[in-house]
Amino acid sequence: MQRTIFMLGIITLALLWVGPLPDLARSSFAAHMALHMGIVAVVAPLISLGIAATKFDPVRRAPNWFPPIPLSILELIAVWVWHAPVLHHSARYTTVGFVAEQATFLGAGLLVWLSALGGDRTRRDERTGAGVAALLLTSMHMTLLGALVALTPRALYVHAAHGAGNALNALDDQHLGGAIMIVVGGVAYLAGGLGLTARLVRRKLVKEARA
Repeated sequence: MQRTIFMLGIITLALLWVGPLPDLARSSFAAHMALHMGIVAVVAPLISLGIAATKFDPVRRAPNWFPPIPLSILELIAVWVWHAPVLHHSARYTTVGFVAEQATFLGAGLLVWLSALGGDRTRRDERTGAGVAALLLTSMHMTLLGALVALTPRALYVHAAHGAGNALNALDDQHLGGAIMIVVGGVAYLAGGLGLTARLVRRKLVKEARA
């Protein structure tokens, strides 16, 4: 099952990067946001679930290098910095910027999800609580950023290529992108945090039943 989940993550990553979204993202903020959310909220958790607690799980070998909460803060910084207009424009219009942005998003997403889901099964409870906090923190900051983008009364990301094949104006396109971030990003990390909470409660009940 884990191998299937891992392969699903790799296939999804390939579809995102070689499909139409990178080209559409040049003229559509919403398409760019869909690509971003696909990487951090779909691909990263699938790959992490696929290798968690296996011999390929880096958290098992070096757990101290994967503290969930600090890594969630690192992802927060990466996400907010890349949504500064200057860097965002660079990612949409230059190959170097696009590669750097996508590598950063994938790396930061994998670090957070692996730190929360990975580790040796016999010692996983020790980091589950921190994993819950990390995923919920990420859910909150993505929801906040999405809301700021979706509710702002002026366009923050106006591009020369906007309008080519895009039926939305720049502001509506931006609002749609913010909504995508709230729905996909916020919900995915919230679901991950609630799933870990349920796992923690279930294990506690099992231990109490055996005591």
